[in-house]
Amino acid sequence: MSVRGSILVADDDAAIRTVLNQALSRVGHDVRVTSNAATLWRWVAAGEGDLVITDVVMPDENAFDMLPRIKKARPELPVIVMSAQNTFMTAIRASETGAYEYLPKPFDLTELINIVSRALSEPKRPSADARPEEQAEPMPLVGRSAAMQDIYRMLARMMQTDLTVMISGESGTGKELVARALHEYGRRRNGPFVAINMAAIPRDLIESELFGHEKGAFTGAQNRSTGRFEQAEGGTLFLDEIGDMPMEAQTRLLRVLQQGEYTTVGGRTPIKTDVRIVAATNKDLRTLINQGLFREDLFYRLNVVPLRLPGLRERAEDIPDLVRHFFKRGETEGLPTKRISAAGIELMKRYPWPGNVRELENLVRRLAALYPQDEISLEIIEAELKTGDQKAVPGGNLIPEDLSIGQAVEHYLQRYFTGFGNDLPPPGLYERILAEVEYPLVLACMTATRGNQIKAAELLGLNRNTLRKKIRELGVNVYRASRQP
Repeated sequence: MSVRGSILVADDDAAIRTVLNQALSRVGHDVRVTSNAATLWRWVAAGEGDLVITDVVMPDENAFDMLPRIKKARPELPVIVMSAQNTFMTAIRASETGAYEYLPKPFDLTELINIVSRALSEPKRPSADARPEEQAEPMPLVGRSAAMQDIYRMLARMMQTDLTVMISGESGTGKELVARALHEYGRRRNGPFVAINMAAIPRDLIESELFGHEKGAFTGAQNRSTGRFEQAEGGTLFLDEIGDMPMEAQTRLLRVLQQGEYTTVGGRTPIKTDVRIVAATNKDLRTLINQGLFREDLFYRLNVVPLRLPGLRERAEDIPDLVRHFFKRGETEGLPTKRISAAGIELMKRYPWPGNVRELENLVRRLAALYPQDEISLEIIEAELKTGDQKAVPGGNLIPEDLSIGQAVEHYLQRYFTGFGNDLPPPGLYERILAEVEYPLVLACMTATRGNQIKAAELLGLNRNTLRKKIRELGVNVYRASRQP
C-alpha cells in the first residue's frame, strides 16, 4: 500500500500545476501548488509538506540555488526536480544539490507517482551536504532523447560512489566519454584517469601493462616499469574492450577486485590499490563466457552497475543537437561556421549510422572542411551518406520499400552478416530488427487513425502513454500522419 503525504508543487506552468494536482490528489495525496519559489520556500521553512516537486527554472529563483537552503533547513525532505533543459549537466546539478530525483520534461505521470511513493516510503535520513556550485564546464555528453535521459540519471546516481561500472555498446557510441564523465564529475575527480584498450596491446604484454614489471622479469625488461593500476592510484582505471583480455590477465584482475591488491610481473610483494574500475565492451560477454573465453566470476565482479549506451539510430532525435555541438567544436579548431538544411537533418535522422556518434562527428567535420556554402543541402547529405534509391529506416540497415516484414527481416539478416566471415557480429540484433519493424508499424497506425493516439493505441494493444513514448523515441511525425488522405 502506498504512503500518502503532503506534497508541495512549484511550477510556473499552470497546465503542469493542474495535471500534477489532479494526478497526485487522485491517488490520495494532499497537494498544494504555487507558481513561484518564494511561496515554496515559505512553506518549506514553516515545516509544511512531506515532499517537494519543483521546476528548475522559476520566475523568481532557480531551484538549484534554493535546494541547498532546503537541504540545510530540512535535510530529510525529499525534493524532486523537473526540467525542460534536459542535458547531462542538469542531471549532475540535480544530484550535486541534493535532489532526490531528476525528471526531464515531458515526464510520464505513472513514473512520477511511483517515485513519489518510493520517496515517501523510504526512511527519512539527512542528505550529504551539497557541494558548492562549480564553474560551468563544457557539456561532456549531448542529447535530450529519452534514452539519454536514462543515461544521465544513472550517471548522476553513480557519481558519488566507487561501484564498478560495466559500459556496453557498439563501437562509436561514446563509452570512453561516459567513463571520463563518471570520473571528472565524481568523488575521484582530483585523481588520475587512466585508460587502457585491451584490443590495442599485444596479449603477452597486457599483464605487464596493467600491473607493471620488475627488472629482469622477462626478456627485454631492463628496468622496473609501473603499470596502469599504479598510475591510476586514487583515481579511475578505464578498461576498454574488456572482452579482449586474455584469460591469464583475467585471473589477476579478479584477484585485484576480490582482495584489493596485486603483484607486479616478476614481483612477490602484494601491493594495495585504491582504484575505481570502469570497464567497457562492444561484445556480448555472456556469449564469451559460454565459449570459455571470459571468466563468469570476473563478469559478475565487473558488472555491478551495467550501463548500456544506445546506438545513434536508437536516439535519432538527438542528431540536430549533436550536429550543432560538432559544428561548434569545429569552430574552436578553426573550421568555418556551417549549418545543415532541415531536409538534410531529416535524412540524417533516417540513416542507420553503423559507426554511431563517431561516424556522425567525422561527417560533420568533413562537411565543415570541404564544402564552401554556409548551409549544407539535402543533395550534399545524400551524396555523403550514399543512400541511393533505398529508404533509410530508423533503427536498422537500408531495406527496399516494397518488401513484406518477413522479407525485410530476411534481407536485413543477409546484409547484417555480410562481411563478418567467421567472426561474431556486434550484439543487439533483436533490438535492431525490432526498431526496423516498430517505426513503420506505429507510423501506419497513426496514419490509419488520422493521428488519433487513443485509437492507434487500441489498434496496437498499447497503453496510450506507452504509445506517446514510442512516438517520441521513434521520431514519428504525428502531424504529417494526421494529414494523410
